[in-house]
Order: sequence, then structure tokens, then C-alpha cells
Amino acid sequence: MPLLTNDDWRRRLSCYVDQACEEASFELVAFVYMPEHVHLLVLPTSPKPDMGRFLARLKQPFSKEIKEILVGAQSRLLTQLTVRERPGKFCFRYWQEGPGFDRNIFSPEALAASIDYIHNNPAQRKLCEKAADWKWSSARYYLLDPPRQQLPDLPHIHSIPAGAFDKSQPR
Repeated sequence: MPLLTNDDWRRRLSCYVDQACEEASFELVAFVYMPEHVHLLVLPTSPKPDMGRFLARLKQPFSKEIKEILVGAQSRLLTQLTVRERPGKFCFRYWQEGPGFDRNIFSPEALAASIDYIHNNPAQRKLCEKAADWKWSSARYYLLDPPRQQLPDLPHIHSIPAGAFDKSQPR
């Protein structure tokens, strides 16, 4: 479902991405928020990374906050996002069930291809003309000089590591 279509919710998600990165010891390398899904490329900074913890620290509090917003607004979306887990047991589900798709990246070429895929997703879907036009993406971070400089209209994402930027190829 296209649930990430308003800037308020995307800003809130950005804050939880920051918190999850900090609490679970990951650095954000690239991201894009699409209307109905999210791509995050993260780099573990601890010897024993815990992706489950990262996802829990991101998904659970964000989902809880969105549910509170929907309850307060008496939104019909609340009913659509309440699913039956088993007979007699219902729960609010913002995120699709399951862990999502994750993989390990072992080469600079695979890293560059993953970043390009993430950044080009909105342009491929015709949501914008160029990847850097999509506000809810790290694509423009890669074009800045210095790259970590924030633009006022970009989401609040702190942890994109400076080493992730390679200006030798356009993203």
C-alpha cells in the first residue's frame, strides 16, 4: 500500500532510521523512500552486527507512532492495517510481514550497483526525472560538495558515512 506519501510520516521514519542506526551500530550508506516501500543500505560498525535489532528498533516504534496518529484521527486506514494473525487475534501491521530482503555486499562493484539501484528507483518508476530530483533519497547527498552537507529540504538523516561517497561516478 502507498503509505509513505506524506512528508510528515517520511520525516518521522527518518528519525527512526537515525535512532536505529545509532542503537544497533550501523551507518546509513544509501536510502530511498518510495510510496509503498523503503530501500536502506547500511554498514555495520560492530564486529557482530544484529540486523534483527536494527529492524526492530526502526519498524516497531515507527509503526506504533503511526498507529497512534491514525487512532487520534479516527482514520479508516487503521481498519485496513489491522490484520488477523490467528483466530481471535488481530494486530496493527504497518510493515509487510517478514524481514524484508537483505543481502551482504562484498565488492566495490556490488556496492556501486546497489547504490545506483536504490537511487534510480524513483526515476525508474517515473516519480521524477532524475534520481537527484527525488527529495526522499540520498542521491543528492552524493552530488554535494562536501557530500555530507545537508540541504534544508532533505530528511533528517545523520549517519551517511563520508567514506560512502565516490564522486568519480555519477549516481
